[in-house]
Amino acid sequence: MMKAIIFDFDGTLANTLPICYYSFQSVFKEFDNRNLSNEDIKAMFGPSETGIIRENLIHLNKEQAIEMYYEKYLESHKQLVNQNREIDDLLKYIKELGLKLAIVTGKAKRSLDISLRALQMEDLFEVLVTGDDVIDPKPHPEGVFKALTLLNVQKEDAIFIGDSEADIVAGLQAGVVTIGVQWLEDYQTADFITQPNQVFKEINDFKQFLQESILQNR
Repeated sequence: MMKAIIFDFDGTLANTLPICYYSFQSVFKEFDNRNLSNEDIKAMFGPSETGIIRENLIHLNKEQAIEMYYEKYLESHKQLVNQNREIDDLLKYIKELGLKLAIVTGKAKRSLDISLRALQMEDLFEVLVTGDDVIDPKPHPEGVFKALTLLNVQKEDAIFIGDSEADIVAGLQAGVVTIGVQWLEDYQTADFITQPNQVFKEINDFKQFLQESILQNR
């Protein structure tokens, strides 16, 4: 029986990839005088923002660079990240079904909190697992396992949803039904190498799938 839905965040629950790209590009230009493309930044994804900067920035003042990242992320959030009513309705619908909600993201807690507050999502999730909370980021399944434990839910009773290849690998390795999505304007993976259990390109199609799944289990 389905009891919980675990979501990735960037590119899955919010179109935050543009602000991530912008904030990283600002940092690498300021500190290393490097002009990085969106693809350059995407190739660094995996660790949290702090991990990405510490691992990839040449400049020695990494702590100042990290602070600049969060400053850019906070000050530009309203301009670069729009509220998505379909996502809001989906999360409300899931809560009405009595299912638990969780996030497993590579984002650091600091940036996730900024986005959740800005998008008025901060009270919707029972469990948040960020890049600060794991030793091994996705595609390792550690974050998904941690969420299942904190939710007190068996892997057979959960769904994991994400937009990247790393999400799909992590979910499948954790043994949960894993869904790939390409339903926001910007998402990470156009063609999944590892095949998820299902792929959805429209939020309402997933909502219909969820409704049918719940009815079948009753």
